[in-house]
Amino acid sequence: MKKTSLILILLLGMCFIIKAQQFTANYDESKVPRYKLPDPLMFNDGRKVNDIASWAIRRDEIISLFEKEVYGVSPEWKGKLTSTEISSDNNALDGKAVRKEIKITLTSHNKSHEMILLLFLPKSPSPVSLFLGLNFGGNHTVTDDPGIGITKTWVRNDNNTGAAENKASEAGRGKAYNRWQVNEIISAGYGLATMYYGDIDPDFDDNFKNGVHSLYSENRNEESWGTIAAWAWGLSRILDYLETNPQVDSKKVIVIGHSRLGKAALWAGAADRRFFAVISNDSGCGGAALSMRRFGETVGRINTSFPHWFNSNFKKYNENEDNLPVDQHELLSLIAPRPLYVASAEEDQWADPKGEFLACLFASPVYTLLGKNGITRSEMPAINQPVTGTVNYHIRSGGHNVTLYDWQQYLKFADSQIK
Repeated sequence: MKKTSLILILLLGMCFIIKAQQFTANYDESKVPRYKLPDPLMFNDGRKVNDIASWAIRRDEIISLFEKEVYGVSPEWKGKLTSTEISSDNNALDGKAVRKEIKITLTSHNKSHEMILLLFLPKSPSPVSLFLGLNFGGNHTVTDDPGIGITKTWVRNDNNTGAAENKASEAGRGKAYNRWQVNEIISAGYGLATMYYGDIDPDFDDNFKNGVHSLYSENRNEESWGTIAAWAWGLSRILDYLETNPQVDSKKVIVIGHSRLGKAALWAGAADRRFFAVISNDSGCGGAALSMRRFGETVGRINTSFPHWFNSNFKKYNENEDNLPVDQHELLSLIAPRPLYVASAEEDQWADPKGEFLACLFASPVYTLLGKNGITRSEMPAINQPVTGTVNYHIRSGGHNVTLYDWQQYLKFADSQIK
């Protein structure tokens, strides 16, 4: 082997080792670096926020920072939304619910994009509150109802749901039932609206050519919206539709998300104040967890694994979190004074449960300023011992998932804030 070739191989090997070391996850609390979080109640120029009027100005400042440096600037919606009922069952869930599939068509700049919403509503003479969240595998995975159509959109290959060659199949029907607990939700008197997240934007790096990005032909730059922002934007378009449905109390829609979709739910709830409340389940880095802690998944790791999720500017902070002008406690503060629930899982250290709790804690002064109680304790609670109030938090036993236990807490949370 030539000497130059050997040197090149050695250099490439060293780069690989350095890269691997760079993204080695830290799960040791003693190795969390010292950090200084930005103060949500301090303007960029150093002035303090002392009243509700000045918070309104500061809030816009924080929103702008997240748009420019993290999620991207989403386009203002000025298009046309139409809806068409494509299936219904007035005796779903053994007669307890009405189930509908709604095709939502978005038209803008002479382009159209279609999305399918799955809606379960309890039989009620008056409009009902509901949970709105995106699902990972397709609407047909939410229950085993044979009347729900199988998504035709690109899906990730998954042996559990029988998805192969990026196509969903009948084998996936009902496989995500435990994550949605539709019977529990309906029995508690709430509705559920869910959509396959790929209907809004497929979860792969396609240079933003598909999904709702295709409605806009803007020249992209470092601040342009990424896929998480697109999912959040899509949640707002679903809310636009729900506002037209007389069976839904659109003033009491709780947006919920798990994992990457928890990130989207938080950004949707922050950017769109029409959402009544927000629930984040195991949302981690770029969601509820503090980035500056560098615990579990880091900014560099998430941007490397999923380069399409955030805007290009966010990559400036790969392994450079100290220079972030915002952190995730400020994202949570943007939801104030509305109800917020952040949930973690004991075995999901990748999502940094302590960082999620601390974000709730450091967002709490904004809730206090606005006349609401923030998190009611300064130390993390014990496992399966929720902290309740306007800002709620729990860490449950188990791993990265949405469980019956989680839904039981979310239904109690909804009752406490709505009923």
